[in-house]
Amino acid sequence: MASRTPLIDSFGRHVDTVRVSVTDRCNLRCTYCMSEQMTFLPRAELLTLEELDRVCAAFVRRGVRHLRLTGGEPLMRRGIMDLVNSLSRHLREGTLDELTMTTNGVRLREFAGALAAAGMRRINVSLDSLDRTTFARIARSDCLDQVLDGIAAAREAGLKVKINTVALKRDNHADLPDLIQWAHERGMDITLIETMPMGAVDEDRTDQFISLTEVRQELQSFWTLTDLDERSSGPARYVRIAETGGRLGFITPLTHNFCESCRRVRLTCTGTLFMCLGQDSAVDLRTALRGDNGGDAALDAALDEAMQRKPKAHDFLLPVPGAAPAVSRHMSMTGG
Repeated sequence: MASRTPLIDSFGRHVDTVRVSVTDRCNLRCTYCMSEQMTFLPRAELLTLEELDRVCAAFVRRGVRHLRLTGGEPLMRRGIMDLVNSLSRHLREGTLDELTMTTNGVRLREFAGALAAAGMRRINVSLDSLDRTTFARIARSDCLDQVLDGIAAAREAGLKVKINTVALKRDNHADLPDLIQWAHERGMDITLIETMPMGAVDEDRTDQFISLTEVRQELQSFWTLTDLDERSSGPARYVRIAETGGRLGFITPLTHNFCESCRRVRLTCTGTLFMCLGQDSAVDLRTALRGDNGGDAALDAALDEAMQRKPKAHDFLLPVPGAAPAVSRHMSMTGG
């Protein structure tokens, strides 16, 4: 019999949120995320769409209420709408509260209507600058217009859009107030994120790291920020800006550990389950999926093992010049 026991870790936290990377490939090469010359996984190593569907169903059966599809860039995965449409059955059955996606927006115009029709109600779009030159320098691709058009298409389709922005000391630090104002004028929440020491990239992240504590102090010099008790299924802590009327989130993995309330795990496109973004400990679900003779006993046992191995907190430290990444895998492997 397949287990329906909730996924509760050794610290009593009920895991109800899973980030599912459907591909490690991306049509951008953001400087803080990956090297310009990336070697991506052979397609044969990826879980099939049917396997992704099955493992997501197992998570839902074990009490997961929030699924987020990520990448790489999830809209790069061939057949992605087949997976989205299949997973939407859990929304109709009431066993899943939310099916969402994090995307860079480049292909969003093409998919926005279909995502909304499948029952998706909100998405996160990564956007680090409204300046075309700055955007192109960060993303290593001159496609700001496509991203902005994709955001417009998503909103036209009825999707609620939240903007995710990685704060970078050299590239977009001075532009953050304008980006926040732009998002709030369009009724969109925006979350700022500290750059994380994951995977070797082509520059020293120390040069780009800026504490969001510092950013918040700067914003408070001309805006009124009020802390909110509201929390999403993610790690952001939110404030309301009186002058714009909008919500601003802060994700601070280096300056303010948010692990005490972590209810998330992350599945890679190869079936590796990471219980913490900032640690390398992992459980292999692909072997369980492919060696279970159609049953779920091995998969459930692997999920139970993962709960016992989920750490209390990550190991990210403030950046030191020349230091190696805290974990060797790139963010594109485990998604946002």
